[in-house]
Amino acid sequence: MSQTYNILTRLEAQGTIEGETQAQDKRPDKRKLHLTPAGQVRFETWLGELSACSVHAIRVEFMTRLYFLHARDPQSAIQMAETQIAALQKHLERLTSELQEIPESRVFNQLGKLLRISQLGTLIPWLETCKKQLPIHVLEKAQ
Repeated sequence: MSQTYNILTRLEAQGTIEGETQAQDKRPDKRKLHLTPAGQVRFETWLGELSACSVHAIRVEFMTRLYFLHARDPQSAIQMAETQIAALQKHLERLTSELQEIPESRVFNQLGKLLRISQLGTLIPWLETCKKQLPIHVLEKAQ
């Protein structure tokens, strides 16, 4: 949570959000924040971007993007998952080619590349699960 406040302070300094302090009875004041027009443009641009092909980026950034896309339009969240799968597959193909070019004598380079390939490879079945489970929640939401 402490990082959240740092991020919000930075976004406000950049002019992408603005806020107002609201007094509350018997409670500390609270800040109500909203996107500025520039923030809305930045947010819309960010929603359409792919996450980097790393476990951390998928776990943090992609999940956040998926949440907002699903809240707005569940079908766009499924499409983003499909696009991210395609990007990961292409990236894995490149890493596999790089692995084949590493000389046998460079065992630790091979092992490092194999670890990365293994980690990223687990993301594709997980993204497929996302695609399958998102429509379930759409149906539940509609009922």
